[in-house]
Amino acid sequence: MTLRILSFLALISALTASASDDAVRVSILGYHDFSETDEETEMKIQTSKFRRQMEALQALGLKVVSMEDFQAWKRGEKSIPDKSVVITIDDGWKSVYDDAFPILREMGYPFTIFLYKNYVDGGGKALTIPMIEEMMKHGATVGSHAVSHPYPATVKKYRREGPDAFDKFLRDEMGESKRFLESKFGKAVTTYAYPGGFQTTEMFQLGEEFGYQQMFTVLPGKVHRDTLDHSIPRYVILGTHDHIFELATAFNDTSVGASNNDSGIAQRTPYPVQPEAGAIIDQRLPLISADLSDAGPIDPESVSMKIGGFGQVPATFDAETGSISWQVNRHLRSQSCQVQITWKTPDGEPPAIPLRWNFRIDQEAAYVPQN
Repeated sequence: MTLRILSFLALISALTASASDDAVRVSILGYHDFSETDEETEMKIQTSKFRRQMEALQALGLKVVSMEDFQAWKRGEKSIPDKSVVITIDDGWKSVYDDAFPILREMGYPFTIFLYKNYVDGGGKALTIPMIEEMMKHGATVGSHAVSHPYPATVKKYRREGPDAFDKFLRDEMGESKRFLESKFGKAVTTYAYPGGFQTTEMFQLGEEFGYQQMFTVLPGKVHRDTLDHSIPRYVILGTHDHIFELATAFNDTSVGASNNDSGIAQRTPYPVQPEAGAIIDQRLPLISADLSDAGPIDPESVSMKIGGFGQVPATFDAETGSISWQVNRHLRSQSCQVQITWKTPDGEPPAIPLRWNFRIDQEAAYVPQN
């Protein structure tokens, strides 16, 4: 059989072998480099912003699960909470140990480091083996990121040289990296992150051959149990695009609270709000409010409230009490209403994520005939 046929058969196998979907959704976060003093770039995020994001996961009630539990769930062997999060960090920058690891350890969050062989113990800003070993003792697992971290142009160059050359190239990059990491750290390496996110059908077949259970992309999206294991979505969190973290942690809840929700999953907000998240109310002109007194210092001029169907509304913010409110002045007509509140600190820093929640209107009970 040719490699192309084998790749096709592997793809068909992946399509048919996944466990049945259980409606659980998982968000995979992908980070790279960290610094509190350097200018933020797409691949480098401010350390204090990373801390705010990790705290936001806790405030939102999102469960951070280990790669091991994620894999067991994907195989149908274990249950995990809906709206779970997996944290991954690519490449192996020393800042993972210096900046991110203390925060992750403090919060008790497991995480996975996708390492490429040529950068392990590479000197300068690269992680050392003792650093990696210490992190592995405190919640980190290791995945493969190839040998040389080849970018798409390099992969395409070898592919143009023909099937044999391309097969040798992929076997070296995907196989040798796995052997190296397993020999250095004494743990099975069962995950792979595509360098630059570039993937081909040939990689799918070799990934299965080498024992990679899941292979991760840089394409955003929530993961379901029946998501193809060779193309797992990830939200790559960029230092210059905060909205990606918002998308990653937004699960588009339009359901009601646990007492009225068929799924039994209650919405949560990091601060008290009215109407409560997921509540069903019997009026179409409610007072909408939030208590931000525990949100830290706030620039009063920066506080903004947006409501679905209205856009930004003239809400009133009381700096002394930290509360913001707005009396709806025309009838809410949709069954579900989403509210979003944003603000900045006096230094101009936004929250890790805006305050966002939904409530619903019992249209029958709230109906008022219109003239």
